[in-house]
Amino acid sequence: MNSGPAPEDAVTTDLADLFPGFAAHNIDTEAGRIFVRQGGEGPPLLLLHGFPQSSAMWHKVAPALAKTHTLVIPDLPGYGWSAAPAPRADHAPYSKRATAAALVKVMEDLGFAHFALMGHDRGARVGYRMGLDHPGRIDRLALLDIVPTYVMWHRMDRARALQVYHWSFLAQPHPLPETLIGPKAAWFLDWTLASWTAKKDLSAFDPRALAHYRAAINAPDHLRAMCEDYRAGATIDLAHDEADLAAGRTLLCPTFAVWGEVGIPSRGASPLEAWKALAPDITGAAVPCGHFVCEEAPDAVLAAVGAFLAGG
Repeated sequence: MNSGPAPEDAVTTDLADLFPGFAAHNIDTEAGRIFVRQGGEGPPLLLLHGFPQSSAMWHKVAPALAKTHTLVIPDLPGYGWSAAPAPRADHAPYSKRATAAALVKVMEDLGFAHFALMGHDRGARVGYRMGLDHPGRIDRLALLDIVPTYVMWHRMDRARALQVYHWSFLAQPHPLPETLIGPKAAWFLDWTLASWTAKKDLSAFDPRALAHYRAAINAPDHLRAMCEDYRAGATIDLAHDEADLAAGRTLLCPTFAVWGEVGIPSRGASPLEAWKALAPDITGAAVPCGHFVCEEAPDAVLAAVGAFLAGG
């Protein structure tokens, strides 16, 4: 493990530090070098971001959470300042299983054998996969604005396909989506972020955080990594979910779902109903926003998860 600022081969070092006073680590794993912020006091809480963002998405809720928890905030492989694993035909390096295993190592290297986890979007998918593959590691699991991958694919009708067109677009074979997005990657990112908010604009996002997100998607290896993430979601991740369902495996840790009132899971079946097969005892709550709950409604998210993370 190396400590200090992001390495010179990171996406860029000319970005604002949104976590003042937090330590920075670069930790080597089977998924490559993972960049991590660490700060706060108390029991460990792993925070995992989603697409098309980075660890910067937690900056509005981190100060409050750091008062009660030791926060570990990585960039997922191929996002932010973390390295992008070499792609493979089976997309396994970007499977949620591989990412979950790499993050278990990160936590072990930092001295945490078990911990709470809160994930948003793709990070939440890594979170529930970790809970299924590594029972006993996660004390409590909070899942922000997702339903399981198998539910997304198996219930994909016209309305859902139009809502989440990116699931099939980004999963197309390389280099189709990369070629189409690349010349206007920042525009694609801004349009995607705005379109998934309740207000349909970028007002919820700190300009400093936007700079982080734009820098990553403008790096060709990171753009490909984001597409590989979705290629894995359409193939190997779906197969892993289906195998767990067939075997009757479920999450053993207490699990809590938060979703935006106008977010992606809010349209269609109840988010809690969608989780029942994998998390029979799940509880949860809606918050007044779109998909990017921690940036659109940080106070509401903190209120929703506070008692749960405290063990209540």
